[in-house]
Amino acid sequence: MTDSAPSRLLVETREIDPVEDLLEFTDPASPLVWLRRGDGMIGFGSAARIEVRGATPRGARARTLAQAWRSWSAAAVVDDEVGVPGTGLVAFGALAFDDTSPSSSVLIVPAVLVGRRGGRSWVTRIRTEGAAEIGPVAPRPYGPHWSATVGPGELGPEGYQSAVRAALTAIADGDLGKVVLARDLVGTVPGDADLRRLSRALSTGYPDTWAYAVDGIIGASPETLVTVSGGTVTARVLAGTASRGADADADTAASLALTTSAKDLDEHAYAVQSVLATLRPHTSALTASEQPFALKLPNVWHLATDVEGELRNGGSALDLVGTLHPTAAVAGTPTDVALAAIRRLEPFDRGRYAGPVGWVDARGDGEWAIALRCAQFGAADGASGTIAVVAHAGAGIVAGSDPESEMLETRVKFRPIVDALA
Repeated sequence: MTDSAPSRLLVETREIDPVEDLLEFTDPASPLVWLRRGDGMIGFGSAARIEVRGATPRGARARTLAQAWRSWSAAAVVDDEVGVPGTGLVAFGALAFDDTSPSSSVLIVPAVLVGRRGGRSWVTRIRTEGAAEIGPVAPRPYGPHWSATVGPGELGPEGYQSAVRAALTAIADGDLGKVVLARDLVGTVPGDADLRRLSRALSTGYPDTWAYAVDGIIGASPETLVTVSGGTVTARVLAGTASRGADADADTAASLALTTSAKDLDEHAYAVQSVLATLRPHTSALTASEQPFALKLPNVWHLATDVEGELRNGGSALDLVGTLHPTAAVAGTPTDVALAAIRRLEPFDRGRYAGPVGWVDARGDGEWAIALRCAQFGAADGASGTIAVVAHAGAGIVAGSDPESEMLETRVKFRPIVDALA
């Protein structure tokens, strides 16, 4: 674990004139972004950072970050004149999918945060005690357009279908009920690429998703892991997918086929029950819709169920992240058996793909999504003048899954990030 947290953080939030484009205020090379329907916030610089590495028991990394956050929040001096979600002391976070991953899990407190919500805009400045005050915050013009070169990774279409067949054998043997298998694409982008352009393309093309960028992972997720606001807990569970139709009639038929598919309804039920069982000990009055609804996105239909409850025991959004992740929607069930199958059948480390990504404030409120429809960027290579990039997409495998159909589903799920990279 590496921890750059000071003994005390000084936080000041002030309302500012309306901001048109939040992305202009973040770092082109390492953006910090959380946007949906034009509202959200961006960060710049780092006032504090904690990074957890090394193999740990499931959930231990999130618990370590949550404990550090409680300590930072308790010691901070906060002067917040705006008082809406996302103001005051805020940290952005991105966690590895697997707590045994060599990839780190990180929590970052930006030195500057610019936000917008409900027609109001604000700036938050965060510094260590004794440090100089932070001066004016100015937008930065976008760099030139760029495109990525992306191709097959370690698990191509044929290898993916073989992995699906192996998973179906394990399901038939009764080892597990569901497992989510991913495949990868790899490539490069120019070393001086303005990565804000990727966030911009995703947030405008998919406005109903969470467009995010934290420490090198950039994407647009349709799936909320958990949101905590004033003691109310909400989550949206997605599992079960169909491609959009080519015209209105075909689109209606695709939605109907999805909502009546026994295979997709079974896959969805696993994911919903996983979330409900995990949240019940931490909430009261927990409810979920009896039947899933069809969620329409530009490229796919998803089966979706909304869950809501009241938080008890004084937990925070980050505490619930550690409790909920990984859900059956991105791992499978039983969880530990599904994780073992993923480690065995996927020839790569997922990194932060399908891990939690989001933000938390000093009150414990926050919004966390599952890092889907994303690309992970490495450090710039001075010799080649490029930055390595890897993207993943997965599908839920249950009894009755067809290997070719599941591979085609991953192709549809790759579309948002591949189109944006191009």
